[in-house]
This record gives sequence, structure tokens and C-alpha cells, in this order.
Amino acid sequence: MDKVYVYCDGGCRGNGKVNNIGGWGAYLVYKNNTKELYGATRNTTNNVMELTSCIEGLKAITKKDMPVEVVMDSVYVVKGITEWVYNWVKKGWINSQKKPVENKELWMTLYEIRKEFTDITFIQVKGHADNAGNNKADQLANKAMDEVKAISLSN
Repeated sequence: MDKVYVYCDGGCRGNGKVNNIGGWGAYLVYKNNTKELYGATRNTTNNVMELTSCIEGLKAITKKDMPVEVVMDSVYVVKGITEWVYNWVKKGWINSQKKPVENKELWMTLYEIRKEFTDITFIQVKGHADNAGNNKADQLANKAMDEVKAISLSN
């Protein structure tokens, strides 16, 4: 069966600190075709970049009726979209601590995009290990951060 694989990763150099650099990468594979997507921003968080990688990867898929497997090392995103999101929606985007869900807008976007697909699964893998697709997504996220750093150094 034909399947689209979406490998996603995000990171943040200086997470939680002022003037940090965050990047995301998505590596899409369908048969012998691949697509690389990446981007970066300043003053963000690792979780925002992880969510962004998944959203941008899924937005790049035009055929929503094909089986899609999202592979990433983020427990936060995988558990969030496969388990936690249903209670968040039911409770008006309030988490188990009775506080507003962090990154609510991104979660809402991912939740809506997910519903567009007829067959989508999310797989959590160990980061920086032996998954070539996940390692490629990590390289793309780092490439994005390197480019932002290079631009700021040249200004």
C-alpha cells in the first residue's frame, strides 16, 4: 500500500532564554519522491517548533485520502494529538490542571488539519537514534537555525 511518511522535528537553541533561535524541519517521503521543508524564528520554544514541524509537514500533503504516517521524537506532540486533545476539546481547551492549554492556537490548527486526513497515524520514535527520516528532519531544523544565526551575525 502506498503511504506518505512525514518525519518532523523541532528544536530551540537557548530554550527558555531571551534571544533564542528555534527551528523546525519536515521531511516527506512518498515512494521515490522526497520533499524537505524547514524554517526558523527567534524567541520561541522547543514545543512550538515541534508543533510547527508537524503542521507544516501535513499542510504540504495535497492528497488527504492517502495513508499518512507522521514520525517524530516529540512525546509532547504525539501524545497531545493522539490522547490529550480529546479532553482539551471536550473541556474547552482547558488542561488537566484546569489551566488553558499552552500553545492552544497551534494545537487547534493541528487538530483541524488532522481531521482532513482519512488515514493518519502518529508514531513516536527515539530522537537522535537510528531513524534516518527523523534524523533528516533534525538536520533540517538545525539548518534553519544555522541560517537564522548566520543572518543575524552578518547584520
